[in-house]
Amino acid sequence: MKKIAIALSVFGLLACKQQRISLKFLNEYIVKDSLQIDNTVIGGISGIDYYNNQYYMVVDDAANPRILIGDIVVKNDSIQSVSFEKVIVVDTVSQFTKNHVLDLESIFIQDGVLNLTSEGSIQYKKDPSIFHIDTKGNFINEVVIPNYFKATSEAKPKHNGVFEGSSKSIDDKGFWVAMEAPLEADGEEPTFHETQSPVRITYYDKNTKEATKQYAYQLEKIDKPAKGNVNLNGVTAILEYKKDHFFIIERIYQSGYGSHGNVVRIFKATIDDASTNTLAIESLKNEKYTPLKKELLLDFSTVENQLTDGIIDNIEAITFGPTLANGNKSLILASDDNFQVYGKQLNQFLLIEIEEK
Repeated sequence: MKKIAIALSVFGLLACKQQRISLKFLNEYIVKDSLQIDNTVIGGISGIDYYNNQYYMVVDDAANPRILIGDIVVKNDSIQSVSFEKVIVVDTVSQFTKNHVLDLESIFIQDGVLNLTSEGSIQYKKDPSIFHIDTKGNFINEVVIPNYFKATSEAKPKHNGVFEGSSKSIDDKGFWVAMEAPLEADGEEPTFHETQSPVRITYYDKNTKEATKQYAYQLEKIDKPAKGNVNLNGVTAILEYKKDHFFIIERIYQSGYGSHGNVVRIFKATIDDASTNTLAIESLKNEKYTPLKKELLLDFSTVENQLTDGIIDNIEAITFGPTLANGNKSLILASDDNFQVYGKQLNQFLLIEIEEK
């Protein structure tokens, strides 16, 4: 029944011609710390997708790259439980995985194949990657990426700021991959004043595995005063909900605020006739272009009083949830708790209602 409901949810979004969308926070569910499955710790969730009546969640752990498979039960417009049933260990034997650092950040499933993105390790000259594995974790193939994304390119991608979010295209003919931070050749990282800080969102054809178009998305500046040395903003997740329309999560993180260092917002971003295809542009600093249109849909600072200890955590995952009791569609978000290595964090799951007007 859940599978049918979610399929209808996606179909309904595809068919909808209305332009006005708003998002409403419904509830939060916290998975307890230090839970284990198959001798691995549950945490570090950086991407999520729904397939074959189950949720697939990728774990950001380069020492042991893996995928959790489980269930998220939604009743009475709230998340009632989150369970974990199986672990897929990503192949570490193939030549591809031996040659790469698997800093996994997102997942989506097409035609039974698991599609993963990795940020690689720019500082160690290991390229970011987009690659496919089967349901047993075996490597299938790699997607060719534009040269400016590679670790040693003159465009200078930022370490830990490369392929962060991905999404199936709503027509299932391809997929989108979003950068977390700007290439140095494109602009500055966001700071406390307005900057040119575009990240590239690239479309790849499912059959040819080649990039065919790309658009720039402008990041917001940082608003809260600095309390520590780390003050950054970037894209952490992306989801196409209608052709050329996306939900995009931006996450500001600032050290010095303890467990309250994250500012998380969901924006609507839209490709229109004015949007510039940036695929062939080597440096956005040197070209005129029109970025995606964007609109703020939800700032989690407005619902902090409804969250555990007033914390919005490091939200890095988004997928479609089931249809709600009132017929509206929903989203499920999840956080990467970094396995608590930086202090108290939460395995936080959020349920969001999509309201169409």
